[in-house]
Amino acid sequence: MVRPSGENQTAIVEFVLQGFSSIWQLNICLFIMFLVFYTLTVSGNILIILLVLFNHHLHTPMYFFLVNLAFLEIWYTTNIVPRMLLLIIAGQKTISVAGCLTQFYFFGSLAATECLLLAVMSYDRYVAICQPLHYPSLMTGPLCIKLAASSWLCCFLLTAITMVLLSRLSFCGPNEIDHFFCDFTPLVHLSCMDTSLTETIAFATSSAVTLVPFFLITASYSCILIAILRIPSGTGRRKAFSTCSSHLTVVTVFYGTLIATYLVPSANSSQLVRKGFSLLYTILTPMFNPIIYGLRNREIHEALKRCLSTKSGFLK
Repeated sequence: MVRPSGENQTAIVEFVLQGFSSIWQLNICLFIMFLVFYTLTVSGNILIILLVLFNHHLHTPMYFFLVNLAFLEIWYTTNIVPRMLLLIIAGQKTISVAGCLTQFYFFGSLAATECLLLAVMSYDRYVAICQPLHYPSLMTGPLCIKLAASSWLCCFLLTAITMVLLSRLSFCGPNEIDHFFCDFTPLVHLSCMDTSLTETIAFATSSAVTLVPFFLITASYSCILIAILRIPSGTGRRKAFSTCSSHLTVVTVFYGTLIATYLVPSANSSQLVRKGFSLLYTILTPMFNPIIYGLRNREIHEALKRCLSTKSGFLK
């Protein structure tokens, strides 16, 4: 996108986030709803982390990656929701250019990391179901640490490339962002420079960290499905599927919201519709993940029961 730069244009130093509504009564309802969602997200993911840390039988590769995912969700939603709550209830709409770019950097890095972590978790389930005898020797502790660390490091470095390119853009036109957080597209639309290189590189890096993991997940679950169908007994098939059903549900919700956000809304869709889709992956998905793992995972259920029984016994 090329934007002419005039001699009298002044570089802006802050943006104005428009948020959702100027109706006070509606903002009150939105504030309460999003605050409840945020509280459930943080508390639910903290509970998952504590249950895994303090139950030794959960110290397995699957739950190690789950702790990484839970920690990511806390950080991911905290990067966006608190400022959004201030915007809604206190009308604090301004954000510095540096603050806006920083928020985008963490948003993009964490979203990309989640894609890779979900792919790593699908590989873990593939080894557990398709190669159960080799699982202990393949999914070793050092390998799990390397897979998790490389997922974090790779995505933060790739997003840094886009971040550097964004930071070199000049913003000298309108400074209003019709959104509730600093996303990539609204930012580049406000630049008065040629943003084609920035958009091309951002598209390439985002495609790499979303499509490649998606294909790996699809390949893993194709092999898992074939392996499950080969199990002769119905009980065996159900038991095998139960070990990956929670992760498969999380993958479906996560990629479903991404598709709904970036593919379903057309160029003619209203900005309000696009904001609504953005809420899916910024607020609802992080809240659903601990609920999905809590409701569908028998080992998490048992760990929670042991924790509650120990606490009740201590109180007696």
